[in-house]
Amino acid sequence: MSDDKPVPRGLLVDWGGVLTSGLDEALRRWADLDGLDFDAYYRAMVGWLGASPVEAEVNPIHALERGQLAVPDFERKLAALLVREDGTNVPAEGLIERMFAHFEHQPQMSALIRRARAIGIRTALLSNSWGNSYPRETWDGMFDEIVISGEVGLRKPEPEIFLLAAERIGLAPAECVFIDDMEPNVVGARELGMTAVHHTSYEQTRQELESVFGVELT
Repeated sequence: MSDDKPVPRGLLVDWGGVLTSGLDEALRRWADLDGLDFDAYYRAMVGWLGASPVEAEVNPIHALERGQLAVPDFERKLAALLVREDGTNVPAEGLIERMFAHFEHQPQMSALIRRARAIGIRTALLSNSWGNSYPRETWDGMFDEIVISGEVGLRKPEPEIFLLAAERIGLAPAECVFIDDMEPNVVGARELGMTAVHHTSYEQTRQELESVFGVELT
């Protein structure tokens, strides 16, 4: 860390893929149980996420994450693009909750965030929501603030949502460390001067946080 960079005092943490098991694993489990052609789902996501900046203004994923598109409307749009292996239609109702049902809680990561907060590091959850339910009952003692995209009308990696999360814990971006499993979000945080950790495992993230904050978090 350079001498002119402030000592970090805040920690912004993603939910899906950081405090839970990985996205790909959970979605493949959902596809298997729903009898879906996973490749059809993947093509739909690539088509939407690969839209140009102009098209992104009406991108269903981006609109859902910002809270601009109602969950039932998104479910109908997505279900229309999916194919069941037996040729039947995919039920739209409850589609998102079925998709997110197989994310498994990662207790080591939750404990890590609690330990960081216990020694005085300010913490915030910073999550892009698909209108899914969050296990808020498991967050006691973890966060000073909670910033969820659909509740604030912004989404990662838009700069404004990172700035909002930092502001809510009373810190400048350069004083914050951000953890996410998605590379575009990591890049977005770094461009604002945050220290960003690309999460791939508990051990890797713990070691990086210990190095950045200069404390032991074991």
